[in-house]
Amino acid sequence: MLRIGIHGLGFMGMMHYLSYQRLGGVKVTAICETLPERRKGDWTKIKGNFGPQGTETDLTGIKTYADAEELLADAEVDMVDICLPPNQHAGTAVRALKAGKDVLSEKPMTLTLQDAEKMMAAAKESGSLLLVGHVLPFFPAYAFVYEAKQTDKYGKLLGGHFDRVISDPVWLKNFYDMSTIGGPLLDLHIHDVHFIRLLFGMPKRVESIGRLRNAVPEYFTTHYEFADPDIVVTSTSGCIFQQGRPFMAKYEVHFEKATLVLDGAGLTVLTEDGKVEKAALPNLDEVGIFANELKEVTDSVAAKRVSPILGGELARDALAICLQELGSMSVKHKK
Repeated sequence: MLRIGIHGLGFMGMMHYLSYQRLGGVKVTAICETLPERRKGDWTKIKGNFGPQGTETDLTGIKTYADAEELLADAEVDMVDICLPPNQHAGTAVRALKAGKDVLSEKPMTLTLQDAEKMMAAAKESGSLLLVGHVLPFFPAYAFVYEAKQTDKYGKLLGGHFDRVISDPVWLKNFYDMSTIGGPLLDLHIHDVHFIRLLFGMPKRVESIGRLRNAVPEYFTTHYEFADPDIVVTSTSGCIFQQGRPFMAKYEVHFEKATLVLDGAGLTVLTEDGKVEKAALPNLDEVGIFANELKEVTDSVAAKRVSPILGGELARDALAICLQELGSMSVKHKK
């Protein structure tokens, strides 16, 4: 039985808690949270822009802590699941790793490359696993692309375009603070960057154009250049002011023998023989998607192996690419 301690009970902490309930061989044994009502199970004020809303939750049998050091000292916690704001990921992860715990940190891994390297060094020194919760590859439409790439189903992967745009998340305090959350670049766009890195490897150069809000990227488009000139990858992401604008994520991915198109109508496969087919995807709710992600995490911990999807190096690379995009936009705005 893998024993989990969740640190942070916001929306993501709640989603992880609900997802663990669907997995076998896993038990949440402890929760660390500063708000006393949430330690008592009153999660009614927890909400996000997707998925279930919080309810009254029975935490019988689960230890609750207000102090992180108590959680890290708990011998009945094997893995710490960090669902804190991004600027608290690195310090908490390093302390947990030094305490001998395996660690899952929510994305983004952290906000600076220096802190990312500290996290990876702590994992190496402790011999514990460091995993980062990039859930996008576990959404059925994205898992379809990843599997096609892994199996060479449609031949060589040639590139694509990825979109992820939302209305301004006015409910998130400090959203446009690069030292706290990281704005659309590190809170939203990094999903697609991680997936691009997973599919295509590390680009040799990125070039971005975009609007900045007080030096923080607000809306932007990026071209990723790879060693193979046949690979053409671009993305668009960010926020717009109009609150009536719904969340949107879509892509068009090009293989030699097919193009995969995700839009409001679902996932369409355009094959080289002229056929247009709707892909049959698993019908998963949001908790089911996160449960698949956390199964990859818990399987990795049980086997003491670094996940090929959720490993720290991949998450560090995604952060590095995003910061290159920031640099590209910043240079253009200084001209």
